[in-house]
Amino acid sequence: MAKFEEIDEARRLLGLGEAATLKEIRSAYRKLASRHHPDKHSGDARAENEEIMKRLNRAYKLITDYCHAYKYSFSVEDVARTYPFDEYLRKYYRGWFDDT
Repeated sequence: MAKFEEIDEARRLLGLGEAATLKEIRSAYRKLASRHHPDKHSGDARAENEEIMKRLNRAYKLITDYCHAYKYSFSVEDVARTYPFDEYLRKYYRGWFDDT
C-alpha cells in the first residue's frame, strides 16, 4: 500500500494535476516515455535517461495500481456530479418544463 507522499511524488513526476483521468495519466506517461526513452539517446544522456525511465515506470505503475484499487461510486449524486450536462440534455430533449 502506497503512502500519499509516494503517490503525490509520482503524480508530479508525470506532470499531472491533483485530478486526472486514466486517459490523461496514460497520455502523460507516453509523452514522457517517448521523450526519455534510452534508445533515443547515446553516451551519458542514455544512462541518465535510463534512470529517468525507471522512475517514470515506477511512477506510472504506482498511479495505475492506485487507480485500479480505487472504489468508484455509482450513486445518482456522484454520476450527476461527473456528468452535469446530461441533465440539461435530458431537459432539452424532453422539454424544460416537464417533470419526467
